[in-house]
Amino acid sequence: MSNTPKIIPISDLRQNASDVVKGVSASKEPVFITQRGRAAAVMVSMQVYEESQHELEILRLLARGEKEIEAGTGYDLDDVLREADRFLEAAKS
Repeated sequence: MSNTPKIIPISDLRQNASDVVKGVSASKEPVFITQRGRAAAVMVSMQVYEESQHELEILRLLARGEKEIEAGTGYDLDDVLREADRFLEAAKS
């Protein structure tokens, strides 16, 4: 990610939506959309969105695992590792 975020007003998005989408897809950098001078939305490429959703799901699984450990419940480590391998293989496909 570059140091300076790309920020555009919603009016520019309306006028140049196709170019903005192409730029986001090509650069993989987010574009911050403002409305009346305030942040209103963030546009990211589909690839970046899918990667972030995948990472979020992994974090949810880890958080659930920590709660299970604290509660004294859980699963056998070998079973967990096999499931993790299947999850990671599916993500590569």
